[in-house]
Amino acid sequence: MPEPLTPRSISALLDAHGLRPSKALGQNFLADPNTAARIVRLAGVEAGDRVVEVGPGVGSLTVALGEAGASVTALELDRKLIPVLEEVLAGVGARIVTGDALTVDWVELLGTEHRWAMVSNLPYNVATPVVIRAIETAPMITRFLVMVQREVGERIAAGPGDPAYGAVSVKVAYHCTAKVVGIVPPTVFVPRPKVDSALVRLERRVVPPVDVEDPDRMFVLVRAGFATRRKMLRRALTTVLGTRAAAVLRSAGIDPEARAETLGLTEWAALAAAEREVTQ
Repeated sequence: MPEPLTPRSISALLDAHGLRPSKALGQNFLADPNTAARIVRLAGVEAGDRVVEVGPGVGSLTVALGEAGASVTALELDRKLIPVLEEVLAGVGARIVTGDALTVDWVELLGTEHRWAMVSNLPYNVATPVVIRAIETAPMITRFLVMVQREVGERIAAGPGDPAYGAVSVKVAYHCTAKVVGIVPPTVFVPRPKVDSALVRLERRVVPPVDVEDPDRMFVLVRAGFATRRKMLRRALTTVLGTRAAAVLRSAGIDPEARAETLGLTEWAALAAAEREVTQ
């Protein structure tokens, strides 16, 4: 196995290849072997597990995953980093693929015969869409341990009444259980970000916790409800329900003067069902 990467060795590696971290791509490279080992441990990765890593960067986390015996597919958008990864991971045996997690065909990349874990230090600027797209389009990925900006991590795992609770929280809760399992300081990255990071663990649900005839329509209502979160729902939902908003809310057993952040999945599902009933 290669030596764990440190701030000094990462800087030397980048200099040797004539590279600098890209702000446009949100590159903050993990430079602490202890944090890498912590992520692998919290992800529950064991020998033989199939792991997809989005945004491996210079391979710090990939090395730790390899040490745990995982079979790693590393998906990297920045073609300039591929030679660095090939050098760092020469003794790891990881599969390095150039591609974008926001457009990749997950079935083509991972197949459908095995269960996968996503374990990744995600670029801050695309973390939420990467997680949501994987949840929605990559059923072979059954568990996640992702490192994201702390604010984003708290939003992903939030529940009704939490300050960070929003439309993303509802979407995640429909598909997965989610929990913030750790906080990571800026000091373990090169370059250092200005904010803390959060480690979020997600487990895909076998079946959603609520029965919804048209989940896509439910999420249209969710997005409308949170679009103007300070407004009462009877006003916020007029963008999609028009003058029927108050009647639909009452039919669902929801106070028309309630706000979106007080509704859980059960209430959103009831609202979606009530819309169909009131419309018919």
